[in-house]
Amino acid sequence: MVDVMHASRISPESSPGIDFLPETIRNDFPILKIGFDGNPLVYLDNAATTQKPRTVLDSIIDYYSTTNSNIGRGYYKLSIAATDRYEEARGVVQGALNAEHPDEIVFTRSTTEAINMLADTFGQRLVGNGDQIVISGLEHNSNLLPWRRLCEKVGATLIVVPVNACGRVEVADFSAAMGPRVKLAAISHVSNVLGTVNPVRTMIAHAHRHGIPVVVDGAQAVPHQQVDVRHLDADFYCFSGHKVYGPMGIGVLYGKRQWLTELQPYQVGGGTVKGVTYDEPVKYVPAPARLEAGTPNIEGAVGLAAALRYLQGIGWKAVRRHDQLLVHRAVGMLEEIDGVRVIGEPATDSAGIVSFIVDGIHPYDVGGHLDAHGVAVRCGVHCASTFLDSMGLLGTVRISFAVYNTAKEVDLVGQVLRSARPGFWTAEHPATRFL
Repeated sequence: MVDVMHASRISPESSPGIDFLPETIRNDFPILKIGFDGNPLVYLDNAATTQKPRTVLDSIIDYYSTTNSNIGRGYYKLSIAATDRYEEARGVVQGALNAEHPDEIVFTRSTTEAINMLADTFGQRLVGNGDQIVISGLEHNSNLLPWRRLCEKVGATLIVVPVNACGRVEVADFSAAMGPRVKLAAISHVSNVLGTVNPVRTMIAHAHRHGIPVVVDGAQAVPHQQVDVRHLDADFYCFSGHKVYGPMGIGVLYGKRQWLTELQPYQVGGGTVKGVTYDEPVKYVPAPARLEAGTPNIEGAVGLAAALRYLQGIGWKAVRRHDQLLVHRAVGMLEEIDGVRVIGEPATDSAGIVSFIVDGIHPYDVGGHLDAHGVAVRCGVHCASTFLDSMGLLGTVRISFAVYNTAKEVDLVGQVLRSARPGFWTAEHPATRFL
């Protein structure tokens, strides 16, 4: 077994004199040693996906080197060992979210699959013709399109709670949308565009007063703060492993046991049934196995557990403080540059994301200019064009932080931006947007 706790040596929470995380943490991430065209990699697209620490990579290699077998199917020591590691990973996720029971954790491929699973099972059972589903105006497509499709399929109506001028959802507006026809609400914990942190505990409480269950998209929250699903009282909470330093292809659906026991399988196949005949009713096993048909992403679950342990070793308070310092430094830097405008209020409740625009320059030209200097950022609509439309924006340039980013990298962004000029996109395709 590999050592997944080596990050605990940092212990910044016990050292009040430390503000930013030490730059030595970068040594844990092999990819940060590469460069492009003579420039070191400055990776600031962490809201899209994070880089992976050596402990996560080692855990995956260790699994394949020492434990690889299919789970729950073989009555031999190797299969039992693989099953134990998979269920141990479930327990790590349970602890990280403070879920009450390990069987409230369902492994999926991603946040997107988790939400689609809910829309096609829980949503289809709960929502019918003439009913309503409430979402907010800052949702990622993955927490918009499944619910829109469900409404179209069953004849329900999608209610969108608008955002204010700062890109925030007002609690009063959300509460006002909770009417007798509303059967379900789906909201993001943190906006992937602006880093806006929704007051989800308060929003959930408003929904519950009307008996309305709530699905929370936590993809952008889990990497930046300790999430307690029982404190939030979330009915369902979803996130992706690759955004929290884990592998791609693994995600998590948390659901209260009372809800998961009611869900029919999203897919059927191996591992979901007690026994099958050609003509008698199928008897499915309990959740979570009923919702994890086929061979699961075992190494992904093992890698995700290593990633969560890595963050726990650093300490959530230290991660949060690092985020806040980087966001405040970035906002201050951007506000000093003529023609640059920060969108929203990222410094109000920092979640590691800062979005901005440069007057007269297409976001793709800004992103290309930064890339030419080794700085990787996201530019465009961030799979949330409806949100940007509501704010009258073609797109934004987004910088998003992780534990390995530094103040020097923020300062480099400022230096490079001062030499940004209109280019191909501004001249030839000023209104083009995608992604």
